[in-house]
Amino acid sequence: MITYTNRKGVTYTLCKGVTKTGKPRYFFAREPQGELVEVIPEGYEIRESVNGVVSLAKVRPGHILAEEAAVVAAAIQRHPQGRNYRVDVKPDRIDIYELAGEGMGEVLATFGDVFSPALLARMFANHERYRQYTAVMRFILTDAEQRLFRAERMCYRSSVDGWLPLYNIGRAPIEHLARSLVPTLGTDAFFELY
Repeated sequence: MITYTNRKGVTYTLCKGVTKTGKPRYFFAREPQGELVEVIPEGYEIRESVNGVVSLAKVRPGHILAEEAAVVAAAIQRHPQGRNYRVDVKPDRIDIYELAGEGMGEVLATFGDVFSPALLARMFANHERYRQYTAVMRFILTDAEQRLFRAERMCYRSSVDGWLPLYNIGRAPIEHLARSLVPTLGTDAFFELY
C-alpha cells in the first residue's frame, strides 16, 4: 500500500478506481477506498501542490533548470516578506504563490498581549500547517536555447481578471526578471506592472 504524508501532516493512501469509460483512475484518499495500489504505475509520480493537495500525475519532462528555480527561490528569500511566498516549478514555467489572508505577524500584533505564549505557539503552528497560497506571478520559458523567460502577474480587475503578460518587461534571462520583479511582490508597485 502506498501512502504519502503532505506538508500539513495528513496521510493519504493511493487508490485505484475505474472511470465511466472503464479506464483506470488513480487518486489519493484519506480513507482508503476502491482498490489499494501497491506500486506506482510506470510513467507516474506523486506530486504535492503548494497548498498540500496530493495527486498522482504523469511524469512530464521539465525544461526549467534547477539553477533557474534556485535564482527565483533566492530572490524570494531576500524579499522582506519572503516567508509569505512559495515557488513551484512546472515543466515550462516557475510560479510564485502568495499567502492568502493575513499572516501570523498581524495576528501576533493584535493578540500578542492577550493570549498566553503557549496558546500563541499553538496558533502559530496551526497557521503554518493550514496556510493557503494563491498564484501571483510566473516566469514562462519562451526560448530554451537562449534561456529567455517572459513574466506574467495575476490581475484582479474585472475587465482583465487573470494572467496579465508584462509586455513592457519583455523577454529576459531569469536572473534579470527575478531581480527586478520579485521585490514588487506585496507592494503597490506590483499593481503598476503591465
